Amino acid sequence: SSGGPFEPSPAYSRFVLALLFLVAAFNLIDRQIFGILIEPIKREFGASDTALGLLTGLSFALFYALGGIPIARWADRGVRRSIIALGLAVWSALTFASGLAQSFGQLVVARLGVGVGEAAGTPPSHSLIADYFPPQRRASALAIFSVGASLGTAAAYLVGGWVAELYGWRAVFFAVGAPGVVLALLVRFAV
Repeated sequence: SSGGPFEPSPAYSRFVLALLFLVAAFNLIDRQIFGILIEPIKREFGASDTALGLLTGLSFALFYALGGIPIARWADRGVRRSIIALGLAVWSALTFASGLAQSFGQLVVARLGVGVGEAAGTPPSHSLIADYFPPQRRASALAIFSVGASLGTAAAYLVGGWVAELYGWRAVFFAVGAPGVVLALLVRFAV
């Protein structure tokens, strides 16, 4: 290594941004799908509105926020693509595991783990974008990354509702979790 600054090609920078766009999309898909599945989950497990509200709101946000600070500090010193890939693999595997839950307690543990895993998505992604795009192109790259989150929200409701209607609530977690694990491998070995 020459010790000089990292200068990726524009095409490779766009490829990395495309992967990070998908990471942002999966981050929000995995987070939002739970909201559309509350009624069938409530019926199956007999969970109260209060318990579901705490799980989807305060508990999830608390674990996401508490996980985000140390993960962001780790991203300052660690290999960011590996942190993103690990977080994506964890939250996707736990999303998949949410579909396997046999009790409300198991579902709570899986969803809280999703929150911690998702905390590994945004801070290291922003840092990578800063490395791959010069200041004059960085705002546009960050905007594209952010659109991934909005697309993820829309996809959660569209795909999640469709899959739930056809195959049941558990299938939604399987359909969303499995591709995220594949994307995690792509991020780890292609970035």
